[in-house]
Amino acid sequence: MSGLTTLTTIVIFLLILIPSAIKIVKEYERGVIFRLGRLVGAKGPGLFFIIPIIDKMVKVDLRVVTLDIPSQEAITKDNVTVKVNAVVYFRVIDPSAAIVNVADYKQATWQIAQTTLRSVLGQSELDELLAHRDKINAKLQQIIDEQTEPWGIKVSTVEVKDVELPQSMQRAMARQAEAEREKRGKIIHAEGEYQAAKTLAEAAKLMTKEPAALQLRYLQTLTEISEEKNSTIIFPVPIEFMEAFGSLIRKKAEDDGSTED
Repeated sequence: MSGLTTLTTIVIFLLILIPSAIKIVKEYERGVIFRLGRLVGAKGPGLFFIIPIIDKMVKVDLRVVTLDIPSQEAITKDNVTVKVNAVVYFRVIDPSAAIVNVADYKQATWQIAQTTLRSVLGQSELDELLAHRDKINAKLQQIIDEQTEPWGIKVSTVEVKDVELPQSMQRAMARQAEAEREKRGKIIHAEGEYQAAKTLAEAAKLMTKEPAALQLRYLQTLTEISEEKNSTIIFPVPIEFMEAFGSLIRKKAEDDGSTED
């Protein structure tokens, strides 16, 4: 009877221990194993066994983590106060280092991203932040990645999302943009006037060489004016017309005299 009780106790004990010895981790997870406090390594994915009571497992997620950095107030290199927020994308590439080398790798990465963002903004000018944001992003990614590498973290992307400027600076930039648009408009208008004057000068030279062209242009202008039926038009007759008309009359008279002889 005593032996049966002992056997029953052993079976119950095994039934309790066996489930705790079986571990299953998913494809995107790893199980970091500690044996009596010492690091054994990372196992998974899939099914594996550990020694109950002696071994302890900590799961680590290997998927990309999106870390939102709240708005940070900083002073740029040219002494402009701005508020900037950003987003960091990172993942664990060394599960053992992420558990052993840092207490909370997510919180630590978040703090490093905040301080690095303020530091990089302080070394950059406002124009660079607005016009060359990709360079700021690349610099942030490089610095944060270097600092988190001992924790088994790989920072893949850092993106500055919104840049909030003081109201006075927004008004100054709006005035500058308006002045720039007016400048471009005046330059375009001046270039158009120059091209028109150049074309008219070339046309005047051509008409000077060819008087007939000038007469044709004159007749064309009269035709265009005559289309306005409600207008009274007074225009001078060119002296060339009078001379040509007089020449025709004299030639006619000469022809008639020759015929009578």
